[in-house]
Amino acid sequence: MKIKSLKIKPFNQKPLFILIAAIVSPQAYAEDTISLAPVVVTATRTEQNSFDLPVAIDVVEKKDIQDGQLQMLLSESLIRVPGITAQNRNNQAQDPQISSRGFGSRSSFGVRGIRVYVDGIPLTMPDGQGQPGVVDLSAIKSIEVMRSPFSALYGNSSGGVIQMLTEDAPKTAEVGGSVMFGSDNTKRQVLNTTGTSENIEYLLNVSNFETDGYREHGASKKQAVTAKFKINFDEDTKITTLVNWFDQNAQDPSGLPRTAVNTPTEKTPSAFDNPTGVTSAAVKADTRVSRSHTQVGFNLTHALNENNAINATAYVGSRENEQTLATNAVGTNARASVISREFYGTDLRWDNKGEIFNKSYSLSFGLNYGKSSDSRLDTNILSAGLPVKTLNRDEDNIVSNFDEYIQGKLSILDNVDLHAGVRHTNVKLEVKDKFITGAGANGNNSGSVEYQKNTPVIGAVWKVTPTFNLYANYGRGFETPTFVEAAFTTTGTNSTPNLALKPSESRNMEVGAKAFISDNTQANLNLFRITTKDELVISNSLNGRTVYTNANDTKRTGVELSVDSQFANNISTYFSYALLNAKFDSDFTNSTVPPVTIKSGNYIPGTYKTQLYGELAWKYSPLGFSTAFEGRHNSKAYVNDTNTDAAPSYTIFNVRAGFEQKLASWSFSEFLRVENVFDKNYIGSVRVNDGNLRFFEPASDRNFLLSLNANYKF
Repeated sequence: MKIKSLKIKPFNQKPLFILIAAIVSPQAYAEDTISLAPVVVTATRTEQNSFDLPVAIDVVEKKDIQDGQLQMLLSESLIRVPGITAQNRNNQAQDPQISSRGFGSRSSFGVRGIRVYVDGIPLTMPDGQGQPGVVDLSAIKSIEVMRSPFSALYGNSSGGVIQMLTEDAPKTAEVGGSVMFGSDNTKRQVLNTTGTSENIEYLLNVSNFETDGYREHGASKKQAVTAKFKINFDEDTKITTLVNWFDQNAQDPSGLPRTAVNTPTEKTPSAFDNPTGVTSAAVKADTRVSRSHTQVGFNLTHALNENNAINATAYVGSRENEQTLATNAVGTNARASVISREFYGTDLRWDNKGEIFNKSYSLSFGLNYGKSSDSRLDTNILSAGLPVKTLNRDEDNIVSNFDEYIQGKLSILDNVDLHAGVRHTNVKLEVKDKFITGAGANGNNSGSVEYQKNTPVIGAVWKVTPTFNLYANYGRGFETPTFVEAAFTTTGTNSTPNLALKPSESRNMEVGAKAFISDNTQANLNLFRITTKDELVISNSLNGRTVYTNANDTKRTGVELSVDSQFANNISTYFSYALLNAKFDSDFTNSTVPPVTIKSGNYIPGTYKTQLYGELAWKYSPLGFSTAFEGRHNSKAYVNDTNTDAAPSYTIFNVRAGFEQKLASWSFSEFLRVENVFDKNYIGSVRVNDGNLRFFEPASDRNFLLSLNANYKF
């Protein structure tokens, strides 16, 4: 398969979806109304209406996760949330690029700066490495996304919190299945069963996915299983067991240089100097990843009485990850990085609620412990184009955390609630070097480093009227280096671990408003300011090795807006807008050769100043028909700290449509999704500070997905 030249044009026309904002008005005659904001658990750890919380938190519902979606990546669903950047890299060897208000934009592997959970069970390791690909989205009913300073109450690396909640079991048994077909020979099959047997609720979801990939050398296969069992001993005591497993093999097409994505001219009608859309280094070194993951989590809830309850969460798991990386620009040298991980953890919490001086309150006290141990081997497997097997790294990477936290709410007035909390976090990274003697050994690099910090938060919500709330909050954040970030001090062959990195510390302020403009429209607006000291950034990334450093001071200011409306005749609109100014706030020098001074005022690479998402949807119930037109705009994103190159802005449109039928105990549905309807060429994601200047990962041209689904209720 060949990919055509990227005809990247400046954004010189007003996106159609901006008009959606003009549609939203209280004058519409609504048949469907929005009467309540979603109930969430992430902000306070107990169920509460999101409208009455002093935090920026959004809920992505099941229909937006599953209807007309491949259900493989979080980026499919999170693009609608203001303040969240969720980029599909068209590269199954890498997790999607997800950042919250710029936190996590530096990530080369996995998700950083954001804590990820499923049903309260962490998918983020104690050092901050997040692996959202563990969960099959076909089993998810909703996703809660919190971006406020209150994210700090989840501990290290919590610039934001993403929590996925699995489906609830119905009273009677159901079985179902889906088959999906799409562009680039993409295929996916899903089988599921769910129900309740006496006092046990169960869910089992099995899926298989394979694709040739949009780009050459981008094929992937993945199988996943999600199982949940909930035992209801009585009304007061429940225990839930959640099992997640997946196995994946994927090729890595790597990034492309600027010369491969320049805008075509009359002199150079084809912009791609590499027509296959993949670097020769990736092909010669056969860059790829093979990974498997198993995790089991338990959650016990027990109500002691009407005012007190306890909650205990425990999890254990293992992960195998083998990645082949090119270690020179032409792919004649390569190495295999093998990580075998064992991890476990627990969270114990006591919830108390009641009244004090006739004012209602709630309190949560908790202890949290986690540990992860990686056995890591790095082996040179290709030298000058010939197979070799030379060990250059053999070590154990061990990380643990022990945290204590308290969080509470007090209704100080009938229409004013005060929320506050504090968390003490202690994180320890330890390297046990086993590659001390022998050819290529570079001495004993064993060592450890310990970080600890108190992160307080406080916020208040003023319920001005029953349909209009104002809020403000303040908090301090804390983020330690992950072992991926502490892996190298240089991009050289015998680089040692970088345990001299400092944690980043931030101060976060936010003010906002939440309103029901009418009985059919809800709007959320917030403004924020975040200052960070010693921010962790990529200093240099070259030939499969990425070096991180601390960047002195950074500052983020921004605005987030969302408007959700339901109109007459089953017409609905949704609009979100995010403005983010994420900049370095002082000079710093990176570790490239020669070193380069990054100037204060430069934009943090990988962040987008402006992001918009709009959706116009319609349902025609007599035929079971639904359709939606989506629009998305991202401004340009710088690819390096020096701001000398950038991925241009883009605007794309998608359309989805489907039918639903019911026949006795059977229900059927069919969905068709067409992405990038107008076949725009654009850069979907970037690789920050790539030393080979391969910054750009092109997005798919026009592509389609067809889904056929059947479900039977007993």
